[in-house]
Amino acid sequence: MKIWLVAGEDSGDQLGAKLMRSLRELAPAPIHFGGVGGEAMIAHGFTSLFPLDDVAVMGYLPVLARLRTLLRRIRQTVADIVAAQPDVLVIIDSPGFTHAVAKRVRKAAPNIPIVDYVSPSVWAWRPWRAAGMRPFIDHVMALLPFEPDAHRRLNGPACTYVGHPLIERLAELRPDPEEIALREASPRPLVILPGSRRSEIERLMPVFGETLRRVRAQGCAVEAILPAVTRHRALIEQLAAAWESPVEIVHGEIAKHAAFRRARAALAASGTVTLELALAGVPMVVAYKVSRIEEAVARRLIQVPTIVLPNLILSENAMPEFIQADCTAEALSGALVPLVEGGPAREAQLRSLQRIDGLMRLPDGDEPSRSAARIVLATVR
Repeated sequence: MKIWLVAGEDSGDQLGAKLMRSLRELAPAPIHFGGVGGEAMIAHGFTSLFPLDDVAVMGYLPVLARLRTLLRRIRQTVADIVAAQPDVLVIIDSPGFTHAVAKRVRKAAPNIPIVDYVSPSVWAWRPWRAAGMRPFIDHVMALLPFEPDAHRRLNGPACTYVGHPLIERLAELRPDPEEIALREASPRPLVILPGSRRSEIERLMPVFGETLRRVRAQGCAVEAILPAVTRHRALIEQLAAAWESPVEIVHGEIAKHAAFRRARAALAASGTVTLELALAGVPMVVAYKVSRIEEAVARRLIQVPTIVLPNLILSENAMPEFIQADCTAEALSGALVPLVEGGPAREAQLRSLQRIDGLMRLPDGDEPSRSAARIVLATVR
């Protein structure tokens, strides 16, 4: 059996690695994998056509700057898939890259079934993309429980909620009694998460540094911990060195989750990390900034009242968010201090966070990667 996987960034690489493991466990015959992936997939015996960093680009301006490389890698990926004629192609997230590949593969080799692992955010912006996916996507495997309904409403492809991969990591996120006690200690642990992409880090680090200074200036004793993305370690350390208020920088997933388990509160960039914090039971303030061009486009297209994933799952704006002009140190510190010190705002968030589990678990208690593997194998059959 030949299964080709195409990821476009690190999060897709992690999903691909877990999917590979589950496919090997469930498949009735040995599998040969091919396509595009990163370190996690390579560690599972995958050989990538080229380094994932070549296509791991987000944002309009960065994409334009590397357009020639991206187009060349798209052509190379399509040629490899068409030549290999796999039993199924699984594209993983990063629709700017993976959908460009899938459209060309469907045109050149319409016999190859295509599964999309991670639904684009059609429920948030550009909803017409759902119907536009039908000609080249046979099945969508959704990570968020409300997405199958969105695709039905928008006339998208067949879509199944397979569960978010974080469900498989609850043991890493949930604090034990000793770690819960640390949330009440003084100084209280505050986790700071300025994002995983260079543009996010560059825009948010100065604001987050000033926010931390203001929090401490208000008499709020906090132990600041910043889990740094490995590939941007030098940039984060450089920008943190300019902060007036000290912060401990830690590295790696183990250290990050250890910080989450004892965190009293968090200041985070909008993204998947907010869902990690929610499952760890950490109250948070969420912030985000993009370029003015991206803001102008987003204002015309975004159709949801919040960009925070836990809020969307809960169907309520439980976690405060500060976007663009509202993303100021004054506003962020004003929302953060009550979460650290305690009171009605903190208690309200904690009550909302307790509902996340029930909304995200699969009905049969299955692991998300195994649920996804079953759909891939069914597509092959």
